[in-house]
Amino acid sequence: MRVLVARSFLQRARGLLGRTHLAADEALLLRPCSSVHTFGMCFAIDVVFIDPQGVVVAVREALGPWRFARCRGAAAVLEMAAGAARRAGLVPGTHLRLASTLSVVVRA
Repeated sequence: MRVLVARSFLQRARGLLGRTHLAADEALLLRPCSSVHTFGMCFAIDVVFIDPQGVVVAVREALGPWRFARCRGAAAVLEMAAGAARRAGLVPGTHLRLASTLSVVVRA
């Protein structure tokens, strides 16, 4: 999976706004982050909340446009195309490690 990393405040604030879709093999990592919105977006996304140790603490599947989601204890959020989290097997308790700015390694 190709992971784009939003490092600055402006990159995190913009997120996926202005995009018409997100490829099935693409994700956006927002760090630090514990809440997201889809105001102004035109497609649904999977939202994976990750704690400081890289453990998935919650997954919101197919969060539609004009919605808001948050997770207490999350330090980062991985935004993915709708259905991608399930295909990748991402569930609470899954350990993630950012291998580089271009890939995520999933550990059970």
